[in-house]
Amino acid sequence: MDSVRARKPFRLVLIKPSHYDDDGYVIQWLRSPIPANSLACVYGIADAARKVGAFPNIDLDLIPIDETNTRVRPRKIAREIRAAGGGMVMLIGVQSNQFPRALDIARPLRAAGIPVGIGGFHVSGTLAMLPGIEASVQKALDLDCFLFAGEAEEGRLEQVIADGAAGRLQKIYNFMSDLPDMDGAAPPHLPAPVVQRTVGANTSFDAGRGCPFQCSFCTIINVQGRKSRRRSPDDVEAIIRANCEQGVFHFFITDDNFARNKDWEPIFDRLIHLREAEGFNIRIIIQVDTMCHKHPNFISKAARAGVRRVFIGLENINPENLAGAKKRQNKITEYRKMLLEWKAHKVMTYCGYIIGFPTDTRERVLNEIRIIMQELPVDVLEFFYLTPLPGSEDHQTLAREGVWMDPDLNKYDLDHRVTHHPLMSDAEWERTYRDAWNTYYAPDHIVRVIKRAAAFGMSPGKVGFWMNYFAAATGIERVHPLECGMIRRKYRRDRRPGMRLENPLVFYPRYVLGTAVNGVRWLWMWARLYPAYLGVKRDMKAERARTGMKRLAYMDAALEPVLDDEHEEARPMFQTEDAAAYVARKHKLDEARARAAASAAE
Repeated sequence: MDSVRARKPFRLVLIKPSHYDDDGYVIQWLRSPIPANSLACVYGIADAARKVGAFPNIDLDLIPIDETNTRVRPRKIAREIRAAGGGMVMLIGVQSNQFPRALDIARPLRAAGIPVGIGGFHVSGTLAMLPGIEASVQKALDLDCFLFAGEAEEGRLEQVIADGAAGRLQKIYNFMSDLPDMDGAAPPHLPAPVVQRTVGANTSFDAGRGCPFQCSFCTIINVQGRKSRRRSPDDVEAIIRANCEQGVFHFFITDDNFARNKDWEPIFDRLIHLREAEGFNIRIIIQVDTMCHKHPNFISKAARAGVRRVFIGLENINPENLAGAKKRQNKITEYRKMLLEWKAHKVMTYCGYIIGFPTDTRERVLNEIRIIMQELPVDVLEFFYLTPLPGSEDHQTLAREGVWMDPDLNKYDLDHRVTHHPLMSDAEWERTYRDAWNTYYAPDHIVRVIKRAAAFGMSPGKVGFWMNYFAAATGIERVHPLECGMIRRKYRRDRRPGMRLENPLVFYPRYVLGTAVNGVRWLWMWARLYPAYLGVKRDMKAERARTGMKRLAYMDAALEPVLDDEHEEARPMFQTEDAAAYVARKHKLDEARARAAASAAE
């Protein structure tokens, strides 16, 4: 009993910061998107260490906060830490666009004498790719914050917590040169109340880290490495079971490319058993590359394992752009075959598309988007600016060459232009980006995508919901769909430092009126779509009565079966100069391989 009384109270507050919108207010929602895996990982490590008695001298109190759905009040946090008897704050998984907000949270905490640490992709990426200490990271050191670079497993987080409790924190904990093994590591975990503040009560975890590819715009390969490291199938199953026990059944597996996880099949087999033998009603989102369908049974097993949505890094349909970004693994001749296979298994596809490659022009970009709309059976298409993210090869190159990049890190969210383009003016590039969204999410194309989904027996309502959701995020809420939640929250005093604090008589009426107007606009979007949705449902019902098949009798160019002897170059997608040259090179290579195989057989 005496040893228990002697333990020092220590409150550890883990904060995943959001970032500011264009008006300077924190992007925050009543129900936010999927929580960050980094918060789940750090909480899981600390919670597991606490349970096994890794901190014999302290009584650890863990508080996880996701700022996208929970207000962060630094002075209140400081008072609570002092009242608890001591502790510190760690800002978790801080991306470049979140770094200004992280500093603004840290500043009053440090003024109150609370120790503050900052980790995540910005710290890790800049330390890995730039000489010396990057300017914004130096600001954190000037505030007397400590930095954490790398991953927190294998006792590293425990070391930081022990140092914090003992008052001996180091300035920088840099583990970038020593990436830990994930097999048997503490599982990512968040308490159910935190997860339930998200849309659909989704949680996230990583089954593996690292990526073997070399995409120049990517930070993952320079932060998590190019060697695949992964959790065991036992570990993944344990993560799923633990969440299901607390009523959480929806998961986002955050691996940058789950198809390159060498244990994808045994993991899927475990999930299939949970669903089909034990009745676990789990729903999963994964990320994969465009060649995932080349793995035998990958897509079929993904569907049986509960994958209902898949994010695919399509990035572009111009082979020269893909080659220039070192994304040669994307084969445009495989796109339609891959997408149709996902559709055949009733899995909804989300594809990323980057705007701003060096050869892009306004006419070229919009023409390629129209080709995608006609030729590829994509469901949701989301657009991004080509952004030199700190930690990427692109950023390293531009920094070394002294090329202008916007100094405001808050804009590095892939939804703002942060450098100049060689062929488009700043205004033209920005207008092209906005028009890309408006072109793809035009009402007639939303209806077309719904019909394509219904032709494969997918739910037209769910596909229509997500199409409208993405359209409303950009058109109504003015944020990227990946940052959009349900019912925007704003706090007058949480405006970005340096921007004028608004008069309460102006702020509150405008906030209330704006929320109401946006709600009406959301309802109008659903109402506009509803007659078409009812028509599709009616036609599906008639088709089922006629044939017994629960699907719509619908066909267009994107849904045409891909035949083995199909001449893809006859399709509009392959009639651009770069695409035609790519197909010609591919044919020559295929012919050379065929001749070599024939010679070997002889």
